Amino acid sequence: MNRENLKKLIKRGSSTAKRGFKNEKDVVIKFNNWKEDSDAQKWLKIMGYNLDKIEKVKATQITGSHKTDVQVEIKIYLKQGIGIENISIKLVSNSQGFNQIDKRWVDKYTELWNIPKNISDNLKMFTGEIKSPKPSPKDNRRIFLNELSKKEQKEIIIFLKKNKILIVNDLFRGRDNFPATWMLIYQKDINMWTLLPISFVMNFYGNGKIFITSQGSLKIGKIGIQRKGGDRGRSSAAMLQFKINPCEIINYIIKNK
Repeated sequence: MNRENLKKLIKRGSSTAKRGFKNEKDVVIKFNNWKEDSDAQKWLKIMGYNLDKIEKVKATQITGSHKTDVQVEIKIYLKQGIGIENISIKLVSNSQGFNQIDKRWVDKYTELWNIPKNISDNLKMFTGEIKSPKPSPKDNRRIFLNELSKKEQKEIIIFLKKNKILIVNDLFRGRDNFPATWMLIYQKDINMWTLLPISFVMNFYGNGKIFITSQGSLKIGKIGIQRKGGDRGRSSAAMLQFKINPCEIINYIIKNK
């Protein structure tokens, strides 16, 4: 997509919803009722479809561990084949609503990204999956990354820099049979949706400095990396979690309309 087309898409990529929606099932209903639903009509236009040439639209909710939540099939009159659009959906309650984009055990990320053992072990001590020889004085369950040696901190940063493209792609798009091609964000408190190509979303959140924060967590651009926590003390609290604030990109789109 060239820069000019992207600018045009951004300008029409956000709008007040005619009818609010609560979950992925509502998005499926809206697409399947596209002839009467003005939001779905706008989404199809953003995706590059001429409404007058559409014969049929069929949306399906995708369940399981996939980046795509809703898959939309678009059939065009007199044309062979069907257009397939895979949408990742993020629902946020307010402007401070952070959204998890991925969480797994460190070993799963080690396998995905070929993380060296020393870095993998430090990440496990960060999440509390394994005990550190020197637990943090702030939290006896784990360590914070700024409590590692300067050499160990540098090793983590260098690894993330070398593998940033792969990591960001896996976090947003995925590499299974349902890779996301769009992200649809709905902010409930202002009743506004934003639909953008996943490549733009990846660049927006992934672009920027990679660093260890003063609180001892990690950042890749606008993507936060932290211990999952919570879960009422269950072992899953020690998973590694990646988060974004979807409202950051909404505000960017509004300002650049």
